[in-house]
Amino acid sequence: MFDYERYKRQLLIDGWGTETQEKLQTSKVFIAGAGGLGCPVALNLTTAGVGNIRVCDADVVDISNLNRQFLHPEKNIGVEKTTSAVQTLSNLNSAVHFTTLTTKITEDNVDELVADADIILDCLDNFEARYALNACAVRQGIPLIHAAVWGLEGRVTVFTPPTTPCLSCIFPVASKQQETIPVLGTITCATGSMQAMEAIKYLGGMSPSLQNKMLIMDFSAMHFQTLEISKNRDCPICSHL
Repeated sequence: MFDYERYKRQLLIDGWGTETQEKLQTSKVFIAGAGGLGCPVALNLTTAGVGNIRVCDADVVDISNLNRQFLHPEKNIGVEKTTSAVQTLSNLNSAVHFTTLTTKITEDNVDELVADADIILDCLDNFEARYALNACAVRQGIPLIHAAVWGLEGRVTVFTPPTTPCLSCIFPVASKQQETIPVLGTITCATGSMQAMEAIKYLGGMSPSLQNKMLIMDFSAMHFQTLEISKNRDCPICSHL
């Protein structure tokens, strides 16, 4: 049973109640990336009471991460990001079970890494790993919440083939990008929080709002729009579904 006092404010939300909270407590999530997006995703899922969180990242904390990756304190520069993130998260909610996976996501290991997760959160910054994660999600029938940031823009969508497209439908070819992505901490925080909200809704038994849609947030103008997205009937990853 969960701690009622800890979660009583969210239990007051219409339609939430103890049943929703119990669903979160027994849920298992896979967070790919403990960086700019992964930090707000992991923070929000932890404080909401998601019971089992698996964090995967191959990198160590660098000083250039600290403008946006708030789970990593200065003293953890040089420490594995997974270890650093979980140290912080454990101090926020000791009832959550965390697993750290300090490795790169590849086509060869992705199924083992994701394992029995109920949902996958794509908080990555490279398409090679994203494609591996997407193929795994399609194979195993696991929802994938994708997000990306660039400068003052953030994007979020929810992939649940065959009901929706998959990542490869929308991005059949990896876009070329510079090695260092321009980014501000407020943008990753807001975008990752949107990812976490969609995950919480799904895990709690509510329908995500961004299925077949992509939310595009232009923070320079504070202009938000939702675009319809559709399946590619010839997609090599999900068209067989």
